Amino acid sequence: MGKRKSARSKAPPRKKVEKLETAFCCPFCSHAAAVECTIEVPNKIATASCYVCLESYSTVPDALTEPIDVYSEWIDECERVNDDARRRARMMRGDHRPAVCKLFRCTCAANVRRRFR
Repeated sequence: MGKRKSARSKAPPRKKVEKLETAFCCPFCSHAAAVECTIEVPNKIATASCYVCLESYSTVPDALTEPIDVYSEWIDECERVNDDARRRARMMRGDHRPAVCKLFRCTCAANVRRRFR
């Protein structure tokens, strides 16, 4: 005599996991898929470099770092540097507004933490 078939149904198919990109748009020359990110965990270096304009960025990765993380750090660093440059240019032109303290609504240096350093 044979065994009876179980009433158990088959497991539903697994969803496909989308892979993250490893080639990105360059923030300097704007070429699509020109930036490649490489991560060397044993050497503790992660680089994002454009093969068109030869710009590059390096950082120290950890065990969970992905290529998109390296690229995002590069973009954030570019924005930070550009904001600092704009701030310095405004200071040199004299277009900045004086900082106003929230407590007394005055512009004296004793009550105001300087915005532009």
